[in-house]
Amino acid sequence: MYLFKKILTPFLLPMPVCLGIALIGLYFLWFTQRQKSGKIFVSIGICSLYLLSSGPLPSFLLSPLEKQYPTEIPVKLIVVLGGGCVPNPELPVMSQLTDPSVARVAEGVRIYRQNPGSRMIFTGRNVSSLMAEAAISLGVDKSDIALDSESKDTESEAKNVKLLVKNQPFILVTSALHIPRALALFRKQGMNPYPVAAGYLNKGTGELRAEMIFPGPVSLCKSERAIYEYMGLLWAKLRGQI
Repeated sequence: MYLFKKILTPFLLPMPVCLGIALIGLYFLWFTQRQKSGKIFVSIGICSLYLLSSGPLPSFLLSPLEKQYPTEIPVKLIVVLGGGCVPNPELPVMSQLTDPSVARVAEGVRIYRQNPGSRMIFTGRNVSSLMAEAAISLGVDKSDIALDSESKDTESEAKNVKLLVKNQPFILVTSALHIPRALALFRKQGMNPYPVAAGYLNKGTGELRAEMIFPGPVSLCKSERAIYEYMGLLWAKLRGQI
């Protein structure tokens, strides 16, 4: 089921869906007599891609996910969820981590420094060791770090973290838009962590600006990540994980 999810998900993200709709329209226009249908499909594909890569829609999609959470919590155990990596020994460790992973490590280390005597747990297959190495490079004592290197998704992270923390209170650090799904999965396992958000994508003030009319990769990336989270929440709900 995990493999099926990983194979299917990329095809449901905005770019392939919008391009797929537009390509269907082009097929109708070039190879059939269904000219009206072709124009409709091409228009839907292009307009959808435009809306998802410009204007207020990306922020609108992110807003329900990226809520404000406390940043000062006097708890001594910090769990930092993995956020992806591209292992390459020729690169510095920070460059091997994706932006979400870097943001999570930075936030976790900030909390660690503010709470002397804290311990950290990094999760995620492949990425946990790199995140730990990055944290050590930022001054975290290696003896204060534990790893969960078996988790392959958020559901398995919740199950494995439960074995490590038992009944201890802990801070859960992950990307701001990932917190709703992560919290739901952890609570399903009987835990009630203190969430701390890292790497907010929705940093705007809500005001409309002239440059919003132009599409761009940053806005499209925001839409894709928001839609990915909504799909993750739906998948977890359908499978009874939350």
